Amino acid sequence: MSNPKVLIYAPADEAGDVYSIFEKADCKLVFGKPSWNTPRDENEPDMCATAKDADALTGRSLRSSRITAKVMDSAPNLRIIAKSTIGVDDVDVDDATARGILVTNAPVESNWGGVAEGTMAMILTLIKRTRERDESVRQGKWRDPALNGLYLGGRQDGYRGLTVGLVGFGRIARRVAELLAPWKTRIIAFDPYLDRSQFAKTGVDQVDLPTLLKESDIISLHPILTKENHHMIGKKEFALMKPSAILINTSRGPIIDEKAMVEALEAGKLAAAGLDAFEREPLPADSPLRKFGHRVLLSPHMASATHGESRRAGTEYAIRSVLAAFNGEVPDSVYNREVIPRWKERFGGRKA
Repeated sequence: MSNPKVLIYAPADEAGDVYSIFEKADCKLVFGKPSWNTPRDENEPDMCATAKDADALTGRSLRSSRITAKVMDSAPNLRIIAKSTIGVDDVDVDDATARGILVTNAPVESNWGGVAEGTMAMILTLIKRTRERDESVRQGKWRDPALNGLYLGGRQDGYRGLTVGLVGFGRIARRVAELLAPWKTRIIAFDPYLDRSQFAKTGVDQVDLPTLLKESDIISLHPILTKENHHMIGKKEFALMKPSAILINTSRGPIIDEKAMVEALEAGKLAAAGLDAFEREPLPADSPLRKFGHRVLLSPHMASATHGESRRAGTEYAIRSVLAAFNGEVPDSVYNREVIPRWKERFGGRKA
């Protein structure tokens, strides 16, 4: 390879010396600025200048700045945008496809498994009222019946337990289902992109979205963010839910119409919510979601963030994708698979 240029636009701060893999492959490395990952709108020109003539872009998720068509056009020989995380909603994928550029993600277990465990933590915190009990004891109170929790699973005495509905049934949701299985909880799921056999393997009942919303006591959202499912949970969907329902979102904020959710909480049409993602991030200081006390559990979009080099695995995965593309090979986990034939015409078999 002739020193291909790699822009690491959002470095994984736990990655350590992992980027030396690129250096051993004679790649020229350029690093993005921390400001690109903060709530600012004027980063595109800076990103374009830094990405100029890059052969690859890689990094973790950007929370405000996006990899736009202009950024891509600054690098005419760009082969690949390799995410070291699962989500690709910070990349204008359609524009990448139109330009014959691969977009890949990193579906490593430390990423999606961490989100699944974070989902479980939110569910248990809300139904067992963990925060309220801690606060009560600190206030000098003891065994207040108002702090009774909900029993999650089924029991031999005939109690059927709560119904958990999973919207989206990819890796994260399937792990949630695995974690819930020992609790003997009824689990239903909606995913229009999977056939029935994918649900049957895990003992989860496949249902349509209206049925899931009507029957679930806990609704957990796990779809990737696309144009089609933007605000897929809105006023109409909240009207179908039980007033006692709990909504969990460890996916992406724009999946939910936040205004409609606030209205549902205010009207008592939604009991509680656990939110790790929001329409605007960081959550604005004047967000009405801050006013609901223990009814709304707030988390700073880091359900997957864990110790133990959790980001390193995703970073290594993304690096392998980039190096494969530099060798003229199609890497694993191509998100926009429809671009592969055109990409092969441009780069297949040819080293960068």
